[in-house]
Amino acid sequence: MKQTSSQPRLDGKIPGRIKYTFALGALGKDMIYGMIATFSMIYFTDIIKVNPVFIGVMFFVAKLWDAFNDLFMGMIVDNTRSRWGKFVPWLVIGTLINAFVFITVFTDFHLSGVSLCVFASVVYVLWGMTYTIMDIPYWSIIPNLTSNPEEREKVSVLPRIFASIGQSLVIAGFGVQIIEALSGGTTNQAGYHRFAIIIAIVFILTIGITVINLPKKRDDSVPEKKVKFKDIFSIIGKNDQLRWAVTLIFLYNIGIQCIMGVATYYFKYVCGNAGMMSSFMISASIAEVVGLIVFPKVTKFLSRKTSFLLACLLPAFGLVMLLFVGIFAPHNVVLTSISGVIVKLGTGLELGCATVFLADVVDYGEFKLGTRNEGVVFSLQTLIVKFTAALTALGIGAALGSTQYIPGQEQSFATVASISTLMCIVPAVCMLIAYVVYRKKYKLNDGMMKKVINTISARREGKIDMTQQLDEIGNTEPSMFLPTVTEKAGK
Repeated sequence: MKQTSSQPRLDGKIPGRIKYTFALGALGKDMIYGMIATFSMIYFTDIIKVNPVFIGVMFFVAKLWDAFNDLFMGMIVDNTRSRWGKFVPWLVIGTLINAFVFITVFTDFHLSGVSLCVFASVVYVLWGMTYTIMDIPYWSIIPNLTSNPEEREKVSVLPRIFASIGQSLVIAGFGVQIIEALSGGTTNQAGYHRFAIIIAIVFILTIGITVINLPKKRDDSVPEKKVKFKDIFSIIGKNDQLRWAVTLIFLYNIGIQCIMGVATYYFKYVCGNAGMMSSFMISASIAEVVGLIVFPKVTKFLSRKTSFLLACLLPAFGLVMLLFVGIFAPHNVVLTSISGVIVKLGTGLELGCATVFLADVVDYGEFKLGTRNEGVVFSLQTLIVKFTAALTALGIGAALGSTQYIPGQEQSFATVASISTLMCIVPAVCMLIAYVVYRKKYKLNDGMMKKVINTISARREGKIDMTQQLDEIGNTEPSMFLPTVTEKAGK
């Protein structure tokens, strides 16, 4: 079964035009994601007046469905054959449909009662499903652009930088002010609708630039036997490094989702100043971009292991600092901002690490199993993000409910302690555990990846067969994964 790439793989330096236009696509798509993540709940409850209890339950169910829906999309992508490859068609289709649905989410059709609840449910679920159509193939392109480790780190980081600018800086940092300006000095439905249209236009334009500049090649990478849904579990089960990469990302994302989900409560009820959240988020967002920018340099001059160590230690330290600031100096904007910088500098490094992890396990899957499953692998990333969002939302709600949280009022000591624990302690512990798992279980270091790349390149060129592999310097040795010719003959 011949395996080649769906995009022309550049083993050397990737042209800057391809790197930066590919990365630009993340700006628009993560402005879309950031708008939904940051403002959809308050829009539904406060602007068009959907029952908050209904919205909470609906969001949880929708996120769970959307998480597992990602696996189906990953399978569909891996099975796609077209003159434009297996990624570009879905990138185009998903972008156009999702942009339309996104605008619909923030459109007021003057509904009420049951019809309003039905509308909110349908558009929110459709938004999640159509975003998946575009998001899975976008990230799946990365391992097919290059097999060069340094170039892969650069091409993995750049879209994360644009994503952070779009989601964290533009939307989370300035979204409220933009909506107010578009609303005429207040906050109303018209402001949300106008902002949604602007974001949708940016989304279509940036993805359009990405698609135009991607290398074009007919896809020959799909195996003769298409991937079935049951095969997904086999792919996960046989790729041990995929399982550990997923575990690392899962643990880390629990921490990130706790921070994002509890931040509003922390600054309002623990620090006593909800306005400090803007200072925290803006400084943190800039630091995250810086973390992503320096990620390739850190890996080059130190190592990937050190990069991930810093990705876990820096947020833990920053969160402990934030905890003490909340206790002893709750109104200190400077110390709060510094805490945010330390936390997000680490998460920026982790975003770079996570993308490289997944790109590497795609190659490792081909090395071990003889097949490339980019769609399935990268669908697991979005599955994890959505699943942890649903899980932490449920956990936060349960924690607040168990401590008799009362909206808009001074909270009890138990509630304040619960919020502080969820904001600072739980994320720090999860990130430190992630590093322990990384040290003990994840083995795709620089030396191992050289062996992987050497082997799959030699197999594609017909220099060795599937029963052989190459060591780091190119010497032939038997494969430890696949049956030898003798074993096959004996069966």
